[in-house]
Amino acid sequence: MDPVIDISHWSGNALNFGAAAGAGVQAIVHKATQGNAGVDPMWAVNRPKILAANLKFGSYHFGNGSDGGSQAQFFLSTVGPNPGELLALDLESNPAGPSMGLEEARAFVTTIFNAVGKWPVLYAGHSFKDMLNGSADAVLGNCPLWLAQYGPTAVLPPGWTAWSLWQYTDGAYGAPPAVPGIGHCDREKFNTAAGALADFWASVSL
Repeated sequence: MDPVIDISHWSGNALNFGAAAGAGVQAIVHKATQGNAGVDPMWAVNRPKILAANLKFGSYHFGNGSDGGSQAQFFLSTVGPNPGELLALDLESNPAGPSMGLEEARAFVTTIFNAVGKWPVLYAGHSFKDMLNGSADAVLGNCPLWLAQYGPTAVLPPGWTAWSLWQYTDGAYGAPPAVPGIGHCDREKFNTAAGALADFWASVSL
């Protein structure tokens, strides 16, 4: 079983996190916020259940085209932040309106760093590679990479020599088995070359 999965309210409201932990899942990253006002309704419900199952917990923010610093402050005010809980920015195309660009993403991650002293994880894939247009970004390159790349090969954006997490399937691509207690969902490999999962989690938490 992959050590990390990510979920949101789209995953449903009858999840069994103990079953997931028993099958080998070690950590869950949950959508927390979007833009300047959106809160995932299942974040506050699932967080204590995930922690009670002795799983590592993380929160991610789905960025949009509004001010990046304000989005980061909204994210932090919603999630705590809490010691030992991963923080991440989901940087991808927004189907419901303006997408977050590089400038706002820089403002977001810098605001997080200034608040907690750690760079958040950056979830990014094809659209981010298009934005970079072949050039590394000096600010975003500080963030550990959570690569979104479905398929058998991880192709890194410029500025990174390795991924920390790799979302290689949405639970449908490649027809992996369902995660016990959760069902078919986004699944992540962890790059053990970087050390233990617990050490990585601590490096991107308060």
